[in-house]
Amino acid sequence: MSKAFRSWDVEQPLLLARSVQELVPAGHLAHFVRDTVRESLDLSAILAVYREERGCLPYHPVMMTALLLYAYCQGIYSSRRIARACEERVDFMAVTARQTPDFRTISEFRKRYLAALGGLFGQVLRLCAEAGLVRLGHVALDGTKIHANASKHKAMSYGRMKRREAELAGEVVKWFAEAEATDAAEDEQFGANRRGDELPEWVANKQRRRAKIREAMAALEAEARAAATSPEEPLASAGTSESRWEASVDEPPDPPPPGPSDQAQRNFTDPDSRIMKDAHGFEQAYNAQAMVDADSQVIVGEGLTNAGTAKQQAEPMVAATEAQTGRAPSELSVDSGYCSEANLAHLAEHGIRGSVATARQKHGPPSATGQGQPRGGPHTQAMARRLKRGGHRRRHRLRKQTVEPVFGQIKGARGFRQFLFRGLAKVRDEWRLICTAHNLRKLAGAASAVG
Repeated sequence: MSKAFRSWDVEQPLLLARSVQELVPAGHLAHFVRDTVRESLDLSAILAVYREERGCLPYHPVMMTALLLYAYCQGIYSSRRIARACEERVDFMAVTARQTPDFRTISEFRKRYLAALGGLFGQVLRLCAEAGLVRLGHVALDGTKIHANASKHKAMSYGRMKRREAELAGEVVKWFAEAEATDAAEDEQFGANRRGDELPEWVANKQRRRAKIREAMAALEAEARAAATSPEEPLASAGTSESRWEASVDEPPDPPPPGPSDQAQRNFTDPDSRIMKDAHGFEQAYNAQAMVDADSQVIVGEGLTNAGTAKQQAEPMVAATEAQTGRAPSELSVDSGYCSEANLAHLAEHGIRGSVATARQKHGPPSATGQGQPRGGPHTQAMARRLKRGGHRRRHRLRKQTVEPVFGQIKGARGFRQFLFRGLAKVRDEWRLICTAHNLRKLAGAASAVG
């Protein structure tokens, strides 16, 4: 007796679902994101732009917002991939009600309302707080390097700019002379009114390249002048206007502010990005920051900078968390990259119990040089002694299991390893959108657990 199989007739007409609610099972993330955007988020900043009745009817902005947020929750960031998913995936059809916006429409909507989309982070965070996911008992702060939308090979140091600009200037002069000689020979051979006297295209390209290098050099020089100029006069110059006039007559004028160092670099594709060191070497990147609640792995504070070090980010991240949640965390754990006297004093002033690593963790038996009094100021030494007393029971051990998995979910599970936008302001809004999608997934998980 032969084995029976289920019927498989590709020509059989299908009776599709009567409602998008039936495309995917109840409790699916697509339903949650769509309903949350429709019912719980204030999109007046986007809706207020649509005032005129002229032209073709656009896609509903609420649907477009839900589509982008759901795509980011699924780790799909390309506008072409999102458009293709609207045509092929039933979970995306459940969000869009089977509408299929073009990839250009999706891309232009994201560009136009990027700041408003990034501003949804605060609203989603408040929803997480209402669901009991934001306790701020213990939070962990860390940063991760995310590649910029630019190649590190498109960056050039100021010293190389000076050398290359001089080389290009010499090459252009030489090529102009060769072009003039060629023109004269061709005029003599073909006649003065014959074609063939245009400059070669590669000459013009070199001239544009030289102009771009000179523009980058001017920007670096302006940054160096701004950094060298003090906002206030030194105390030694205080006194009456007459005494200052006499001093200016007798003393030589101040030397001009120094120019940028030869090591100062600027990227031609994204000038705001910087070359930073990560686990894989040196890359053109931005430094994304996240403050994560230890109880739920919800991001309670976010930030982004183009500085490679993290020491200056502790205070603004605490302030950002306080502004978003209305209160400061009770306890904060960070790695040694944030350790400084100023940061430890700031935590003490705000009543935050800090768990700050004072040095990189060393494995193996302690060395002779590592024994004795801890290095650093009084706050740093007190922190080192407290962490040493805690041993393996110290609260700082919670840092890795709190914030590192969040970066793993964003970069590993959902594949966000490079920004799509360029420029510090746009990249900062894009990072807020990524953090919003992360919190939406945490909120959906909590809702399904309760349901």
